[in-house]
Amino acid sequence: ADGCALCERALEVVREVRGRVPFELDVVDIGGDAELERRYREQLPAVEIDGDLAFTYFVDADALAARLRG
Repeated sequence: ADGCALCERALEVVREVRGRVPFELDVVDIGGDAELERRYREQLPAVEIDGDLAFTYFVDADALAARLRG
């Protein structure tokens, strides 16, 4: 979400991991989308992997890298 400090930090971690484990990244701003707001507002930041909610509130770099490696 726009202006979300936790989201900004999570995105930094995701981008750092992307430098180690290449993957496609889509960043979605939930602002202005009623359905996304309803679904995710209380869980921000939220990171999905292949459509599955993988992380909320905090993204651990090592856990994300391990999950992406399978």
